[in-house]
Amino acid sequence: QKLLDVMTLEEKVGQMFFVRCPDTGAVEAVSQYKLGGYILFGRDFKDKTAEQVRNDISSYQSASGVPLLIGTDEEGGTVVRASSNPNLFSHRGLSPQALFAEGGMDSIIQDARQKSVTLLGLGVNVNLAPVADVSTDPNDFIYDRSFGQDAQATAEYVSNVVKTMDTEGIGSVLKHFPGYGPNGDTHLGFVRDDRPMETFLKEDFLPFQAGIDAGAPSILVSHNIVSCMDSSLPASLSPVVHQLLRENLKFDGVILTDDLSMNAICSQYGLEESAVLAVQAGNDMIISTDFEAQIPAVLQAVQDGTVPQSQIDNSVLRILRWKQQLGLLTAEGEKIS
Repeated sequence: QKLLDVMTLEEKVGQMFFVRCPDTGAVEAVSQYKLGGYILFGRDFKDKTAEQVRNDISSYQSASGVPLLIGTDEEGGTVVRASSNPNLFSHRGLSPQALFAEGGMDSIIQDARQKSVTLLGLGVNVNLAPVADVSTDPNDFIYDRSFGQDAQATAEYVSNVVKTMDTEGIGSVLKHFPGYGPNGDTHLGFVRDDRPMETFLKEDFLPFQAGIDAGAPSILVSHNIVSCMDSSLPASLSPVVHQLLRENLKFDGVILTDDLSMNAICSQYGLEESAVLAVQAGNDMIISTDFEAQIPAVLQAVQDGTVPQSQIDNSVLRILRWKQQLGLLTAEGEKIS
């Protein structure tokens, strides 16, 4: 709260952007836009030594007034970033299904621990995992990334991974709320989910609730249009979906959008419009590549009263609290060097 009280509006809005690390000018962008965090992709690790990755991240952190969240998607299986580089990991991360087949829940926990330690050693403090989506059909888009078992088993998996990551001191992110189900790929375009609310209550919400109960600090919301909740807006831009997460699942951590640069969003909405809608919906942080256009749009929306200042303050307080939990800030809200 003390830190929040002395921040400018520009600094607060910048904190709400967790963005893809730019190819060039990454250090300058941190100080110019007061960014909340960087997400590193395969290209940011490719062919680098551990020391080079640490130095890159250290240069970003040095340029930042408030320490950055440094995130990556290290789910295992089809989605790995850092572990695709043999200089950084002894082997490419295995999928949850492969790990479970190899050695049950013990293998899952051991892998989560080892992965967390290795990522933290590189300077990465958030892993955008585990995938909490329930999928038992190999034909589903999300199946290969999921635990591949029913809601109850997936809930146990999520709970164990979240607790292990928390013990090691790395941030976890449950994804993709409200549950991806059997739907297509939102990277490619518009996806509509017409399953009834009862299915979500009995199945899809269970792993998310288990993750919340285990202390998950963050949840990422998908771009699917879930018609039983909101028939017109993607979940990531829907106030109704965010209200469900806050009120029904009692989640008080940081809510993230899925990447606003994905086709499901940019084929329907303008860059600036999608960012403002995302904030209005109740997201605390926006994952994006197009922050140079979107940060000014959100600033303008606060200045003209479209978005209340109090909402920005509430979001930034959650973000700062998460950074404090990760050991990036002192109890007084000062930067830990």
